[in-house]
Parts: sequence; structure tokens; C-alpha cells
Amino acid sequence: MRMAEPTAPLHHPGGEKFGQRGQHAGHAPELGPDRGTNQGRERYPKQRCYAALDLGTNNCRLLIARPQAERFAVIDAFSRIVRLGEGLSVSGTLSDAAMARTLNALHICADKLRRRDVHLSRAVATEACRSARNGAAFVDQVYKETGIALDIISAREEARLAVLGCHSLLDPGDEPALVFDIGGGSTELILVDTRGPLPKMLDWLSVPWGVVSLSETEPDHGAEPTERAANYAAMRARVRESFAPFFSRNTGLHARRLLGTSGTVTTLGSVYLGLDVYDRNQIDGLTVPAKDLRAISHNLSVSSLEERSAIACIGIERADLVVAGCAILEEILGFWPAETVGIADRGIREGILRGLMTEGRTT
Repeated sequence: MRMAEPTAPLHHPGGEKFGQRGQHAGHAPELGPDRGTNQGRERYPKQRCYAALDLGTNNCRLLIARPQAERFAVIDAFSRIVRLGEGLSVSGTLSDAAMARTLNALHICADKLRRRDVHLSRAVATEACRSARNGAAFVDQVYKETGIALDIISAREEARLAVLGCHSLLDPGDEPALVFDIGGGSTELILVDTRGPLPKMLDWLSVPWGVVSLSETEPDHGAEPTERAANYAAMRARVRESFAPFFSRNTGLHARRLLGTSGTVTTLGSVYLGLDVYDRNQIDGLTVPAKDLRAISHNLSVSSLEERSAIACIGIERADLVVAGCAILEEILGFWPAETVGIADRGIREGILRGLMTEGRTT
């Protein structure tokens, strides 16, 4: 499974030429006048740049790429932990500090998009902006200050893009596969049929528990391992209850192929390999025994914040969130009896790019 290459981009009717601000999911941001015009496309058809921006509850990520045969070549990227959803589970709103951090990151993204002369792009916002009372107002503020028009996408569209971006890493098989995306503010479970040329979503569920929201709802105040174990059990119980409808209606399927995307699984993959520094080339496409992921999750759940921070590939930025991700992962592994788990360092952004590049070739 390691390092399987992306398949041909799949079409999605999203994305517009620059100069048209999107008013609903699927439209691209305006980042300067007269870009992506017919004249530019005729003169430099092989130099088109496409961009995908994913603003999540915890991270802001940008990917800029050019088509390369049936794949794409990344020419620029940006990722920053912004914690947009910090405190959201308690207050119901995005805080001023979180919005300021996020705007700083988005200004960097806007500068990259302009300098790369991006032909077509799409920028999406997920659970934090979906659930916050001031989410739509923040999106308007982002557009006014940066020129990036964020689309607040539905949970279903988030799941679809995640599958579109990472399904090529699934091993071949006739039985359904389970793709899961443990985010900052939500987790998506997607049952996928991969027998056809394009992946088909058979069933899906989105729950409002990600590493940020779950950590804030079940905060870790345990000074002793026994207290931390009790807190971890509470996390797992809360997640288990939310997953129950999906698990009950899919009892008996037991997908043997599991593929996870997002920071939790890439971090745990790094711990499994003992990496001192994160290396995408070693993580994207990695297959890890499920029992080892469960063992790592258990060990982290009873360790202190200081102990977790001292692990090189976790560090202080993820130390307070990784346990919540472990709790979510263990509930998934407890129901689906797969022997191994695939890890993808790709997802929504890659799904967006595939759709945009298909659109770009057909317009």
C-alpha cells in the first residue's frame, strides 16, 4: 500500500475562474482581477496553477499544484495550526484570538495564491465555521480582508472530498472499505465501494467530535495515570454513543480495509516509526498493524502532558489533543476488525484539486 500514486482526477462541478466570488459550496475565491481568462488559458495552457485551501477547526492548509499527466505536481504548500475552533464547544462562537490567528494564516495563503498566479481555486471551511454562530460573519470578514471566498461546506461534502483525495491508497478488494477522517471539530466515517472506476459512498456519518471539541468537552485534568485512564474512558464512551447509529446499521459488513486521514493517524504513524522529524514520504501510504496503533493509543492515554510533549513527532503543539484522537481511533478499531490500517497524508485538498483540474481541462 505504501506510496500508491494518485489516480486520475475526478470531476466535481465546483470551482470558478478568478473574478467570480462563490456564494455557495463549489465556488472558488477571487484573488485578483482578470486571472484565468480565455486569453491566458490559450497562451499558457500548460502553466496553469490550481489551488485548494482547507480551513478546519485546528489547521489551515493550502496546496498549489500543476497538472502532470494523470497526476499533479505540488509547487507550493502551507500548513499552520490555527485552532480556529478553540473554545467553540463551550461558547458556541469563534473567539477573537482564534479568528486573528486564522486571519494571519489566510493572509499568507492569499499572498501565495497571488504570487503563483493561480488559474482556478477552491477554498472550503468545515466544522468550526459550520457550527459557530459567527461562522458566516467570519467568512465575510475573511473575504473582505484577504480576497479569499471560503465556502462553508456540508459534512457530506467534506466526507466526499476526503474520499476523493485519498481513496487511491486503498488496497484492491471487492468488499467495502472504511475511510475515516478524524478532524479538529468532527469525525467522518465513510463506507466506500471501490469496485468501479470511481469510489462510491455507500454510507457515511459525521459526528461533532474531533480532537479539539472532544478535548474541550472531556478535559484532561488527571494528575495520576488512573485519573487519566478514567478521562480516556469517558472520551471513548462519548464517541461510542455518537458512532452507534453507523455501527448498528452496518453490523455484519466489517470492512477489512481501513484508511485514515488527518493529523491523528499521521502522528501515530510517526510514533510507530519512531521518527524524530515528520516525513510525509514515510507516512503517506504507510500500513500499520491495528494492534500497534491501539497499543500506542493506550500508552499515550495514560501518559502526562509533559511525557507526550517530549515525543518528537507529537511535540507541545499536539500533546494536548492527541489523546482525544486516540480515543476516536480506538472506537473505530474496536468495531472494524481489520488487521492493518492505511494512513493517508492527503484528503480534502487533494480531492478539491482533482475536481478543479478536471473542470479546468473541460472548460
